Amino acid sequence: MRRREFVGLIGGAAAWPLAARAQQDGRVRRVGVLMGFAQDDQESLARIGAFKQGLAAAGWIEGRNLGVDVRWAGPNVARQREAARDLISLMPEIVLATSTTVTQALRENTDRIPIVFVGLADPVITKVVSNLARPEGNVTGFMSFEYSLSEKWLSLLKDMTPGLKRVAVLFNPDSAPFAPFYLHAAQEAGQRLGLDVLAASVRNSAEIEPAIASLAGSGDGGLFILPHPFAVPNGSQTILLTAKYRVAAMYYARFYVTEGGLMSYGPDVRLAYRDGATYVDRILHGAKPADLPVQFATKFELAINLKTAKALGLTVSQDLVSIADELIE
Repeated sequence: MRRREFVGLIGGAAAWPLAARAQQDGRVRRVGVLMGFAQDDQESLARIGAFKQGLAAAGWIEGRNLGVDVRWAGPNVARQREAARDLISLMPEIVLATSTTVTQALRENTDRIPIVFVGLADPVITKVVSNLARPEGNVTGFMSFEYSLSEKWLSLLKDMTPGLKRVAVLFNPDSAPFAPFYLHAAQEAGQRLGLDVLAASVRNSAEIEPAIASLAGSGDGGLFILPHPFAVPNGSQTILLTAKYRVAAMYYARFYVTEGGLMSYGPDVRLAYRDGATYVDRILHGAKPADLPVQFATKFELAINLKTAKALGLTVSQDLVSIADELIE
């Protein structure tokens, strides 16, 4: 796979000589992390691992010159707010935020401690920051998605499923406050593509099956899943249900496809966590969040599971094969 690159509005984080600037004065610095995911989820563990690897590459070694306090709140917004209060009470020097609702919960508890977010969708429309080039206040970071991706997801899904007529957008409104913007963009794109785009709003895992089952039948139904914390722990269930009801599904990250999902288009979110460590490093060395522009993923990759396509009776066109970054068998 080719590495997804981030391009900053006033320069890239990779340009900084990270390890050369590591802390040398013997102090142990404190960094907090609020994960909007479950601790027993392997993808989430890989993401926090990528963040710590990024810190280590910058010379910050946990237990030597760095202490990392991690709170696992899961996708439940109430638990995120409670965990945010707990984490801020520890007075870390910086906090890493891992979703829109997590970032909002942290902002409710501090306007002084720097917050670096990773993997967010559209931080301006959700009012996390007011300006990408010069974010105000104590918040900045790395965004991985924005609502115009809805059209790309629909277009690729239609290329995979020529008979596609109906597409449901699956999301939990509690953990995806940006969902209305994606849904609106998807419905506008659906009109251009001749697709009926519906909202599949679910608030718990029990509601996922009825939403997917409603697309079964004539083989003209499809699904795409918005990038938000609720989707991660429910990924395996979603993959099994789309197979059960023979529904073509588009995901936003490669790990779904390696687990049996049909196809994905998006950046490597784990790399966003590693890149987030570069901003944490810069702030530990005196940079202010307002002087660090929000960076956006510019390298996206298409992955297709050929075995799943065959099981659904789909033929992967040569056009899709030619543009795919990875074909999984």
